[in-house]
Amino acid sequence: MTGKIIKGVGGFYCVHVPGKGVYECRARGIFRKDKIKPLIGDNVDMALVDDAKKIGNIEKIFDRDNSLNRPTVANLDQAVIVFAVSQPEPNYNLLDRFLVMVEANGIDAIICFNKIDILSIKQVDTIVREYEKIGYAVLPTSSIKDQGIGELKALLYGKTTVFAGPSGVGKSSILNLIQDEMVLETGSVSDKNSRGKHTTRHAELICFHDDSYVVDTPGFSSLESEEMEANQLKHYFREFVEYESECKFSSCLHLNEPKCGVKEAVAAGHISESRYASYKQLVDELLGS
Repeated sequence: MTGKIIKGVGGFYCVHVPGKGVYECRARGIFRKDKIKPLIGDNVDMALVDDAKKIGNIEKIFDRDNSLNRPTVANLDQAVIVFAVSQPEPNYNLLDRFLVMVEANGIDAIICFNKIDILSIKQVDTIVREYEKIGYAVLPTSSIKDQGIGELKALLYGKTTVFAGPSGVGKSSILNLIQDEMVLETGSVSDKNSRGKHTTRHAELICFHDDSYVVDTPGFSSLESEEMEANQLKHYFREFVEYESECKFSSCLHLNEPKCGVKEAVAAGHISESRYASYKQLVDELLGS
């Protein structure tokens, strides 16, 4: 029987099998021997121990498409990065950091600009267009007025999605609005043995529509994965690609090199100065400058 790990506590794993429900499982000892730790989001083969009591053993972990260190979760299809258009003012450098991390892990990004009820339509459009022209999916929402929430839900069906963003931008309010279609409350899956009641700091998957999952990470505001090299960073600013062929050197970092197509594009207004400033700051940090 094939399912997805939605929660793990103290050596026990809750595996959701679409159409069947949640099974409490232990992982085979061979995983420890091979130093393989099951992760939330892993797709697994499970052997039944007791179908009536929904108990099983994890026999196989399928290859992962991707994984993050924080939150510790595998096989994400997309990340919804939530920022407010105001109150608090959007920190575009932080937004760009989120986008780099998502790009580096091969995860699709959806930018959700929340609290659009605070600004005028024209002001919101200006913010939205800045990232739409780069090629990102951008969704303006208002959790207060329930604007854009239906469109957001539609993007979550059939996917495993992580929500991320700084505090105060309305992530919790948005998650509360989409949970009216929830079919599984992860907090109740282990009530029969009291396990899992102290797990609010661990990632869990909320299941809805039976094959759709949202990563529930209370207090979660950042994404982390493996460290990258400075010369890799430019590949995760997708608007650079069009102009890199005009750089004199193929190894150009787009900083102080002569005849740099990216710097020329910034000067000509084809690449956002804000995005380029974010890039330079990140490169400096990676170089230890």
